Amino acid sequence: MYNCANDLLAYHDDRVTLPQAERTNMRERRDASRERLKKGLKDKGKPTPREFASQGSYAMKTMTQHPAKDYDIDDGVYFDKAVLVGERGAEMTALQARQMVRNALDDGSFKTPPEVRKNCVRVYYFAGYCVDVPVYRRVTTKDIFGNESDYHELASSDWKRSDARDVSKWFEDENTKQSPDSINGRQLRRVVREIKKYARSRESWSSQILSGFGITKLVTECFQGDIWREDRALYDTMKAIRDRLSWNLVVEHPVTPNETITNGTDDPRARFLRARLTDAIDMLAPLFEHDCTRTKALKCWDKVYST
Repeated sequence: MYNCANDLLAYHDDRVTLPQAERTNMRERRDASRERLKKGLKDKGKPTPREFASQGSYAMKTMTQHPAKDYDIDDGVYFDKAVLVGERGAEMTALQARQMVRNALDDGSFKTPPEVRKNCVRVYYFAGYCVDVPVYRRVTTKDIFGNESDYHELASSDWKRSDARDVSKWFEDENTKQSPDSINGRQLRRVVREIKKYARSRESWSSQILSGFGITKLVTECFQGDIWREDRALYDTMKAIRDRLSWNLVVEHPVTPNETITNGTDDPRARFLRARLTDAIDMLAPLFEHDCTRTKALKCWDKVYST
């Protein structure tokens, strides 16, 4: 395979990974959202959050650049179960908890008001980005010896045992364990970004292709690290994911037992990803020809990423 490792790394650093300035802007937006929520809860006489925690691709540092700066942040808010009590003293339902957070965030300044969704409250900002705020409660239990233990539940269609911080920890562990290097975010994380960038390289694909979370899980399953060749690590991982999806389209959730990221056994988004990975593999075939030139090789990579 013609060696374009340095070119791919340069492309990753310039066009794929989120620049530090953009991450700083996102952190400031996240912090502003937190302050707005805390103020809204206080003004309405509602419970004070015990903590906040960034989640998803922002927390895992797998976000990729988007020409329209279409960046969404997941930022969970956590309450103690004991304080989530309704006006009549009854335990708040999952829907009531999300509605409470929505009402606290809506200070009247939004063109599009915050929206209660199935697993979060979505806040739409004028610049085009969103902040999704999942709502959690911490449940404390005691065993027969009086020893306390805690777990968290997400306000979904009902209260569901879940904590997205477990996903962030899972990914960090996989990235450290599987990557052959320890620089520039480590190679597994870079390959996740590079495949996510390919998956978003054509606007028409966005509604058809597997989610970034699904891609992240598949990379951890199929990663083919190569400390000397970033391009080969990416190509071999793409091929391994394509081959894996050829015999099984189901992608299991990494930390929640009996839950899947995909929908059923023939998920159309997983099928679409498989087909697009086959396209990329075919586009890169000339790199394996004995007379491949640098010009031809770079044109192939440009075709893959539509640059």
